[in-house]
Amino acid sequence: MALSSSFTCAIYFLILLLSELNVQGAINQNVLKEPTITVVLLARNKEHTLPYFLTLFERLEYPKNRMSLFIRSDHNQDKTVDILEEWLSSNKHRYHSVNAVLDRSTPKLYPSEVKPTQWGDDRFDHLISLKEEALAIARNTWSDYIWFLDVDVFLTKSNILYLMIGEDKAIIAPMLNSLATYSNFWGGMTEDYWYTRTDDYIPILDRKQTGCYSVPMVHSCVLVDLKLVASDNLTFSPKNLSAYDGPHDDIITFAISANLAGLEMHVINYEKYGFIPPPLGENQNLIIDHKQLQSLKLEVLVDLPPLPVSSQLSKYVPALPKKNKAHFDEIYLISLARRPERRERMLLSFDELALNVKVFDAVDGKKLNETYLKELGVKQMDNYKDPWSQRDMTYGEIGCFLSHYYIWVDIVNNGHKKVLLFEDDIRFEPFFLEKMKHLIAEANDLVEWDLIYLGRKKLKSSDEPWVEGAEALVYVDYSYWTLCYVITLEGAQKLLDAQPLKKIIPVDEYLPIMFDKHPEADWKANFPNRNLKAFSASPLLVYPTHYTGEVGYISDTEISPIINEDDEPPASVEPNLDGKGLELDLGLSGLSKDELLQEDGRKQIGD
Repeated sequence: MALSSSFTCAIYFLILLLSELNVQGAINQNVLKEPTITVVLLARNKEHTLPYFLTLFERLEYPKNRMSLFIRSDHNQDKTVDILEEWLSSNKHRYHSVNAVLDRSTPKLYPSEVKPTQWGDDRFDHLISLKEEALAIARNTWSDYIWFLDVDVFLTKSNILYLMIGEDKAIIAPMLNSLATYSNFWGGMTEDYWYTRTDDYIPILDRKQTGCYSVPMVHSCVLVDLKLVASDNLTFSPKNLSAYDGPHDDIITFAISANLAGLEMHVINYEKYGFIPPPLGENQNLIIDHKQLQSLKLEVLVDLPPLPVSSQLSKYVPALPKKNKAHFDEIYLISLARRPERRERMLLSFDELALNVKVFDAVDGKKLNETYLKELGVKQMDNYKDPWSQRDMTYGEIGCFLSHYYIWVDIVNNGHKKVLLFEDDIRFEPFFLEKMKHLIAEANDLVEWDLIYLGRKKLKSSDEPWVEGAEALVYVDYSYWTLCYVITLEGAQKLLDAQPLKKIIPVDEYLPIMFDKHPEADWKANFPNRNLKAFSASPLLVYPTHYTGEVGYISDTEISPIINEDDEPPASVEPNLDGKGLELDLGLSGLSKDELLQEDGRKQIGD
């Protein structure tokens, strides 16, 4: 009997489907499982970092059934063990295996310690024995890799394991961002095996050059390929190396053993992978580690969302402190309404710093034109031309000036004696609050002042002597930018009394004129009363989030139209201190970080 056409089609498609399933099955049969990894987590007094670390760790993009955890914790004086136990209760079943020893019976200090930040031989001996135990277990269980990961490392790149494995190196680490110039790799090692700074360290750290680099030391987040025969010679114990003459130190011993085994250490820095705090000095207290965490969280906010915390562990994170004005009468944030991501980042930063800030929606250069400026009585200084491009002012630069100007008006109208002002594209130096409070106290003791820069562009040619007896205060020379400054009522009044709107120039040119340090004599002649008493923090306390040429750099002043282009007047633009309706351009020059910067205030840590 002949088959119907519909039945024939059904049979045909069924055959195709079965063929496809067979092909897919053949493909799946040839897919390799991900390599097995033993992860080593050693925790002591890390209650403040563990909620963030564990949240990010459990979000890593890697099959958990291919990961075995080796966890040890002892000698604690906080809730480190509580956090680990609670996290394991909900997560240990997700991993291939968990070998955890969380010891509550050990004393808070080692016998050689007076405080828990010290490193005596007994502490090194214990740490070395734990790492050697982890190595032995990983080797005996045929792990493909072992990953030594400090529990104060915050891995924001969730596919980091795939990235490291993909480099196919014996020993590899991602370069981690930190505070100042610290990171988890060394550029060089001295003949007696200690750290030394090399010429290529800063370019690698700043990602001026990117790649996979052979270095003498990586630590804190290190992936080791145990499939290599030579990896059997790796050790953390000096006793396992014949004629060892180096220091009693686990990571230095490991680096030397790698060198003797012919295995290179590598660091990759193609992008941001995560963050790590600097180590504490032996004379520092654990409270410093908590403050470093705050500084690191602020650094994370430059390009990323806040560090996440799971709902399970959020109870271990202290509530943010109550906001205050840090002994200022007012704190202003000048913020672009059309740059909401900047405002949000700054508001999150102020949450961390517990600063009560008034948002100023600043004047939008895009809403200004020549006709409207005439209505406001705004006129460019007759003999002004931009020093670099020889152009007139842009509308963005005028909007920036007006934003600062309206705040000076608000200071005077309200009789604020001392005010702190921020622009919205800044990053904070570590321990910003503590340094600022010290700076203001020092200035009050040593000088009469109207304005103190906390963030600006210092020129290479600047001559800025220290204020006598000061540790952080200098007499300021001609400089650019108005990222952040403190100003008094008297200072604001002086800036208004000069009636600058009738002869307007960019605000970062106007201020140096008013403290009589501007190189252009013709410009200064327009303002005869140049008596602003100005100083600067040294090193500076804030810097731009991005410099010219870097990913994320935006300048709304430089790309703004130049004045004298007669357009239709915009809708009314009035100052608003409630965060509604106005916009600011920050007035950063178009110069790169290296063209004018003399010092960035960063110090080497651990040198």
